[in-house]
Parts: sequence; C-alpha cells; structure tokens
Amino acid sequence: MITTVTLNAAIDKTYYMDSFPLGKVSRVAEMISVPGGKGINVARVARQLGAAVLATGFVGGSNGDYIVKELGKAGIDNDFVAVEGESRLCLNMIDRSAGTSTELLEPGPVISASHIEAIKAKVKSLAAESAIIAFSGSLPKGAPAPLYAELIAVAKAEGAKAFLDTSGDALLEGVAAKPYFIKPNEDEIEKLIGRKLERESDLYASMKRLMEEGVACVVVTLGASGSVAGFGGRLYRVRAPRIEAVNAVGSGDSFVAGMATAIANGAPFEDALRLATAAGTANALNAQAGDIRTDDVERLSGEVGIEAIE
Repeated sequence: MITTVTLNAAIDKTYYMDSFPLGKVSRVAEMISVPGGKGINVARVARQLGAAVLATGFVGGSNGDYIVKELGKAGIDNDFVAVEGESRLCLNMIDRSAGTSTELLEPGPVISASHIEAIKAKVKSLAAESAIIAFSGSLPKGAPAPLYAELIAVAKAEGAKAFLDTSGDALLEGVAAKPYFIKPNEDEIEKLIGRKLERESDLYASMKRLMEEGVACVVVTLGASGSVAGFGGRLYRVRAPRIEAVNAVGSGDSFVAGMATAIANGAPFEDALRLATAAGTANALNAQAGDIRTDDVERLSGEVGIEAIE
C-alpha cells in the first residue's frame, strides 16, 4: 500500500475564464472542485495508476467533511485526523486568453500539540501496513518545521520508505531524517544546498552528496524540460515529452505518484523515472489538477528520454 500524508488538505477549485483582468468583475465559464492538497493529488493519481492507496493527514470543518466524502466517492480509502477550524480552499484562476494561471491559497486551520501526537500515532500505525509513506505539501499553522523529519523517522522505524515533497524549512529539516526520495525544484534545491545554480551541471556534485548522506533517490525537477535524477550513486537526465499544456498544476504530485507506484511494485529505477515523468506530463493535459488518463501515460511513456550523465 501507498499511504499519502497531507497535513494541509484543501478543496481545490479551478475557475476557467475567457479573461481575468484585475480590478474587474469576471464571469466563470467553467469550474472544477475536488479534494486537494499535494498528498491527496498523489493518492488520486496513484489510484488511477492501479496502486492500493490510503490518504491521511488533517481535515477540519465542513470543508473537511467534503474532502472525506469526495475521496470516498472516488474510491480512495482515507483515515484523517479531525481538527478544529476549516480546511482551506485553494483557488486557481485560469485566464484562457492570456494562457495564465493565478493561484490563491488559504492558510488552513491551526494545529495543536495534541493533533501532532495524533498524526504521529496514525503514521506509525499506517506505516506498518505500507510500502511507501509519501509526505507532501506545506506544513499547517502551528506545526513545527521539524515535523516532517519526526514523521519520517516514525515511518522508517516501521519499515516503510519515506517520500518527501515539500519546500522551505520543512524540506531542510526533513532531509536531515534521510527520506528515501525527495523532489525539489530548481528554487528548492538552491535553498537546500545553500548556493545559486549557474548551470545544470552545478547540481551534480550536490545530488551525489545527498545520496551519499543517505537520501536514496534525489530528483530535481526542471519544469517542462524534465528533470535530473539520482539513484544508486548514478545521475540521469530525463527529457519530458513536449505537449500543449492545459493545466500544469499537480504535475509534480503526479510525478511523485508515478514514482511511488513503480517503486512499490519493485520496478527498476529507469522504469520508475519513465512512469513518473509520463504521469507528470499526462496531468498537464487535463483541466483538473492531480488527474491523469492511463492511455495518455502509456503513450507518453514511450516519448520520455533518459540518459545516464555520470
């Protein structure tokens, strides 16, 4: 089983408009509303890829009730910790004429010490039944920066592989706990290694050092141009298929879902990279964030380019 942890779950609403001028009234042509947050996106895509999944984390209020109900309707098992306050709304305004996406992200509920102890107990129980525990997204208010590191330690002690996809201090602290997999983007890797990157090759030594220090798999995503990936001391350049993107939000989560699904199934690393890249690309072909079509993934898998760097 793949368990996903979303500590700041949300309702994701995407508004499609012919135009989105500031300071004016805009009419919404189309609206999509789904349970969201990065870990929930991972769970949805992993489920679409055929994996056994369970979603956990924090939910609160009527928004939290909606998240739980809609996940159940989608066939995604879940076991959340209920908290006071309302789970957040995350709005994505798509301006069709300009081809732009503007996101508005609410902060979500404040987490207490008792909630933190409850999620630690939940992760401990679920990790014992899981091949992979994927921790994704921002920390909620009230959660200390080392929380992911603490949860990773709990998951690893129960024998699960820990995936981490976050940013800022949560990433810096979390990497110290040696998760199995991390997926920083260009900005996040610069903060992690403490220096500006002038060229892609500047990544290589830092990625190898992270692997030597105990992070088994390091993937640095480079947007539409693909990624640089490291595993087993080797580095690979991954080229993503070229597409006309509809909505790229959730593509990183779809990448994590593909990687988790492949690793849970014991696939070779290059096959895992291929599935992850195809899933991330397939997501961008859909209006909804964290949503793929398996026929797209199969077709795009054959267009992913992978070459060993060093």
